[in-house]
Amino acid sequence: MSYLCRMKTEDRTKTILSSLNIDRLNKMQIAAEDTIIKEKNTILLSPTGSGKTLAFLLPTLNLLREDIKAVQCMIIVPSRELAIQIEKVWKQMGTKFKVNVCYGGHSIETELKNLSNPPALLIGTPGRLTDHLERKSFDTNSIEILVLDEFDKSLQLGFQDEMNTIISQLPNLQKRILLSATSDVEVPDFVLMESPVTLDYTEEERKDTLSIKLVLSPEKDKIESLFQLICSLNSEPALIFCNHREVAERISSLLNKKGIQTGYYHGGMDQDDRERVLIQFRNGSLNYLVTTDLAARGLDIPEMKHVIHYHLPAKESEFIHRNGRTARMHASGTAYIILYKEEKAPDYIPENLDVLRPGTNKTLPKRPENQTIYISGGKKNKLNKSDIVGFFLQKGKLDKSDLGLIEVKDFISFVAVRSSAVRTLLTNIRDEKMKGKKYKIEIARNVIKKTD
Repeated sequence: MSYLCRMKTEDRTKTILSSLNIDRLNKMQIAAEDTIIKEKNTILLSPTGSGKTLAFLLPTLNLLREDIKAVQCMIIVPSRELAIQIEKVWKQMGTKFKVNVCYGGHSIETELKNLSNPPALLIGTPGRLTDHLERKSFDTNSIEILVLDEFDKSLQLGFQDEMNTIISQLPNLQKRILLSATSDVEVPDFVLMESPVTLDYTEEERKDTLSIKLVLSPEKDKIESLFQLICSLNSEPALIFCNHREVAERISSLLNKKGIQTGYYHGGMDQDDRERVLIQFRNGSLNYLVTTDLAARGLDIPEMKHVIHYHLPAKESEFIHRNGRTARMHASGTAYIILYKEEKAPDYIPENLDVLRPGTNKTLPKRPENQTIYISGGKKNKLNKSDIVGFFLQKGKLDKSDLGLIEVKDFISFVAVRSSAVRTLLTNIRDEKMKGKKYKIEIARNVIKKTD
């Protein structure tokens, strides 16, 4: 790379990091950028929360060509949430290159329309990408870069056949990039990873930032111990992991009965409900989320100070993934393990853990400061964040400090609004139009297990 080209790349990287509010690349990201640019095949192994998405997106950007108006890079992911997260990071980077996502539950008509003007970067789940290949929705001949993010998870979910089919239809691949948060993975032969360079950062120490504490429950049904633990967390948000969908809903229901506003999240939910509860959790209008391992990785949710294991997973790798939701990027965090006093912990749990005794404090956590407002229009209706802010301030008579995170989707939008200002807002805009059109604007429905 020439001196001038290198300087241009460094300047662009500084601009991107500024857009992402990141001071500098970490050691893993620097090594990944250099390796991905130079090598044909790269395997990057690094813990959840270490910045793998940016680690492969930056070098990918430097490999894309502006003179090619076709798909140049395909990113295959195991879940729609991870696809959306990568798309969001790419857009925040502020590149000139178009990106599109394809996943089950997303409108196929919208995807076909998007693909009629091909993106440089195409992100998708195995099933939906296979569907588009069968439809010949886009040309594969210009795809030279293949990224398999969380590829071990895709294999666990049984996507081998779809991934094999996809890769077999990419005739001009020049680079293959595989990413995982754990090191105990095998690369299938169909990926054709000849002599890959492996960057393994899975053993990076987190002892200084992650603490693990044990909560012993006197009862086999651990809900009272969970309740007391949450009441002891100073009203700070927490992720609560369990092993089954129905248990996630039951725990959520019981906590709501006890006065702690809690949502649940699992793979059996409708896509709209899954997306809505994540938005509420992300924007601070819901502080407690009970979930299966689906939320252990690949989700765009805030840094957590607290992760609670209501159940422990069978595999140590999933325990590591769950804990990766806290103590990220040098921040500190705590993972709590709730065990029945006669329950035996799996072998992977460290011995002599600190035992936490939350006591009998039943002072409920503070209610969330925000509520989420739903708007029945989005990007495809020519609405953007500026339109919504202007409407809420001018017609809704709000102060800018009353507004929180705004998320504009294709056909709907969500706005975090200070709870004390919601009634004023809804009253003032009841008969108002935004950009000449009347939209349905209301408090977003909570994805909360209804109590009897």
